[in-house]
Amino acid sequence: MTDVQHDDISFEVGTQLDEAPGRHGRTGVIHTPHGDIHTPAFIPVGTKATVKTLTPEQIRTTGAQAILSNAYHLYLQPGHDIVDEAGGLSEFSNWNGPTYTDSGGFQVMSLGVGFKKVLAMDTQNLKREDIRAKDKERMAKVDEDGVNFKSFIDGSMHRFTPEVSMQIQHGLGADIMFAFDELTTLVDTRQYQEESVERTKRWAARCIDEHTRLTNERSHRPKQSLWGVVQGAQYEDLRRHATQGLLELDRQKRDEGKRGFGGFGIGGAIEKENLGTIVGWVTDELPAEKPRHLLGISEPDDLFAAVEAGADTFDCVAPTRLGRRGGVYTLDGRLNLMNARFKRDFAGVDEEFGGYVSENYSRAYIHHLLKAKEFLAGTLCTMHNLEFMIRLVDNIRDAVREGRFEEYRDEFLGRYYS
Repeated sequence: MTDVQHDDISFEVGTQLDEAPGRHGRTGVIHTPHGDIHTPAFIPVGTKATVKTLTPEQIRTTGAQAILSNAYHLYLQPGHDIVDEAGGLSEFSNWNGPTYTDSGGFQVMSLGVGFKKVLAMDTQNLKREDIRAKDKERMAKVDEDGVNFKSFIDGSMHRFTPEVSMQIQHGLGADIMFAFDELTTLVDTRQYQEESVERTKRWAARCIDEHTRLTNERSHRPKQSLWGVVQGAQYEDLRRHATQGLLELDRQKRDEGKRGFGGFGIGGAIEKENLGTIVGWVTDELPAEKPRHLLGISEPDDLFAAVEAGADTFDCVAPTRLGRRGGVYTLDGRLNLMNARFKRDFAGVDEEFGGYVSENYSRAYIHHLLKAKEFLAGTLCTMHNLEFMIRLVDNIRDAVREGRFEEYRDEFLGRYYS
């Protein structure tokens, strides 16, 4: 392995797939102040410093290596100053392991242009007016300097800028944090996507400046790694341009004696059918020695495509959100344990897959819990789904290392989607 230091973390590049344009899959290890992350890795989402329905001890039993929390939500409640006083996210939540925080950029879109709208990964049958909310409905509005947010809790107004995002994320103390960016939708115009890419770069420069200042000021805290976020939607030239721009910015800031990017996030609107291709455009441009995180992706076929294209870590709320509604992953595809056919099904959720939940609880029992609206139903389904996703990515990592990635991909997906 090649061990490369990037200010606050180091990344070891391990086994690589045979490279071709857009194909940069590999294994590796991200070393952080709170522990190592073996990649590829699926990162569960703990939006409010908790993975819903699970204790940190239960999360560990799923094999999770790190957790990603939400800067916007934790800013509103309980406040990043309280988390900072507790010693940071890892200590505050008793996770005691590596943590990520997003920048609040997703809320720029989900509460602004996408407010009360479905955020789709494909453009089929979508119209601009189906995604874009009217101005009077928006809870977030973007300008050149930052974003005004309306709190979903009490309606109070708040102001996010790149500097504020850095201040919040430093207070939260995550090992890996992301530069403040603007996430767009698939139906935004080409002109708007171009403007957004340039604005995100300008915001990233301000994030580096503030990150440098806060790192020097907060020398009593563990060092944190800032990652740039690549936008550009479904346009190849914009994705490549955005990536090159962030790399140029990284070099410029380092030449000025400031901190740079320890890695990169790949975000923005991505067409599901082109996910691997879009990630590949970005990783074509990125240096191999820096880790990459794909924001908000978790379906099995997406994971295989993303790993092959060179993404190292991933996060998504889907496994936990699905679990709270009775949806579970199995080797033969998804099941909804709310369905009446499971009322007298005394098999485990997926006995071939195994795991704590499948080995100890039947589909019939979980069906009963769901119908009775017992909280334990969400806990058991969430535990199973996280273990399923985490083990899937662990298996992908082993397959890359052992030179059988394509064989494992075809075998798993052929069965899962049959």
